[in-house]
Amino acid sequence: MSIEKNKIAVKMKNITKTFGAVTANKDVSLEVYRGEILSLLGENGSGKTTLMNMLSGIYYPDSGEIEIDGKAASISSPKDAFELGIGMIHQHFKLIDVFTSAENIILGLPGGALLDMKSVYAGIEKICEKYGFDVDPKRKVYTMSVSQKQELEIVKALYRGAEILILDEPTAVLTPQETKKLFDVLRNMKNDGKAIVIITHKLNEVMEISDRVAILRRGEFVTSIDTKSANEKMLAEAMVGQKLELNIRRPEPKDEKLRLSVSGLSCRNSDGVPALSDVSFDAYGGEILGIAGVSGSGQKELLEAIAGLQQTDSGKIIFYPEKEGSEPENIIGMNPRKIREMGVALSFVPEDRLGMGLVGSMGMTENMMLKSYDAGAPVFIHKKEPEKTAERVKNELDVVTPNLETPVRRLSGGNVQKVLVGREISEAPSVLMTAYAVRGLDINTSYAIYDLLDRQKERGVAVIYVGEDLDVMLALCDRILVLCGGRVSAVVDARNVTKEEIGLYMTAGSGGGASAGKKDEVSANDEDTGKDKDKVSANGEGDKKSASDAEGGGEKE
Repeated sequence: MSIEKNKIAVKMKNITKTFGAVTANKDVSLEVYRGEILSLLGENGSGKTTLMNMLSGIYYPDSGEIEIDGKAASISSPKDAFELGIGMIHQHFKLIDVFTSAENIILGLPGGALLDMKSVYAGIEKICEKYGFDVDPKRKVYTMSVSQKQELEIVKALYRGAEILILDEPTAVLTPQETKKLFDVLRNMKNDGKAIVIITHKLNEVMEISDRVAILRRGEFVTSIDTKSANEKMLAEAMVGQKLELNIRRPEPKDEKLRLSVSGLSCRNSDGVPALSDVSFDAYGGEILGIAGVSGSGQKELLEAIAGLQQTDSGKIIFYPEKEGSEPENIIGMNPRKIREMGVALSFVPEDRLGMGLVGSMGMTENMMLKSYDAGAPVFIHKKEPEKTAERVKNELDVVTPNLETPVRRLSGGNVQKVLVGREISEAPSVLMTAYAVRGLDINTSYAIYDLLDRQKERGVAVIYVGEDLDVMLALCDRILVLCGGRVSAVVDARNVTKEEIGLYMTAGSGGGASAGKKDEVSANDEDTGKDKDKVSANGEGDKKSASDAEGGGEKE
């Protein structure tokens, strides 16, 4: 039997939560209704996840009240939350890989020594049929894709009686096709009277799936808006509290010159499992090359291999210097210092900010010195220039810090990212590689970073951009290389491809060895405009395809 719709399922009143001197939530009041999808929106650090963690029993509020279906509730553990019909699906799934779907679903539930697995399978299949899930009860978790694991987490919550579901960044690692399927399932659940809360930062998805939007800013509730009465700009400005210009310029590439050529690159991850297989592509100065792929497709290993941080099995990485008359250098197998000593102008913004990019116990000035400490005399390290660089980065990127000597580990995640990106760009590289450069940044700063990347492109830098948001990638990049299972499945012109097409390439299967991305002769159809080069290069076949070829069927799947 479906639950009554438009009834208040959750009422949070004057919720406050602090962690030491940091106030995560302050006097937040929020209502969630049956039969609605509520998007909880806010910048990184605005308190969204903390607030929902209190509803799901992970944290306990310092003050305030929570009511479930009109009755006061004390939620001090996830067990309490489940008993009240509340389930939360976290970004990092809580599944045991060697167990089957059914075993994960019933794990921890009360029962006797003998389990009636036929009854369990029947219950799972009933939920799947009702809402549109595709979960095989007997399948092992380690054989599942990310989206299948997410579906399993939701089915697990529903099997345990959840009527109120919270999803934290549910589309962060999904392809467009998987996102559409998830949204269809969520709508089915909404129509059945479930109360659903989605924590997200993707404004286009907020507009597509939610009925209402609640916005937090610096831990405080700002406003609640019916989605049909809102637009993306209005929501963004409510999030940051000021007028915004949300615009990615993407200037046309000019005077493109080959800066990096990767061919036949293969390597393994830290567990010894193959991460990249026969990857080949070119990167040109004056363009932004995007790298797309579902999580774990080899993006991290690819950038680290180029930067000299990842051991490789085979292949070549040829760097082409800007200086006229300089010979190309094969930098594969060299460590970062050796690459630098050879005069290779390469900058890398890694995914792990404090683990790999910065030293948390050092301030901004000292972290700037990491790139130039060996330029001083044997005993004395020159601090003047790094201090100037730190001050410039602080001002240009609006880094919030008490002073330049404050340890960067004390800064918010967004400010740490600003320090890292600012330092790498200040090096005036020929090749700039960024892994999730705007992760954790507010919208205003994200667009400032996009503009910085555009400016690097305009001064002839070859920018390699790894990101999660395909909408941003399509608006920012000139070409997009798609990785699937550690292989290149396609190289596409970002101006002439859709999100859905990229999604298909992201899940296309490993196929044969891929060699893509070489800029050969422009086809006859492209000679006049040059705008349709690299329309599609799939599975390594045919490095240049005109728009007319691609639209006529070409190599597309």
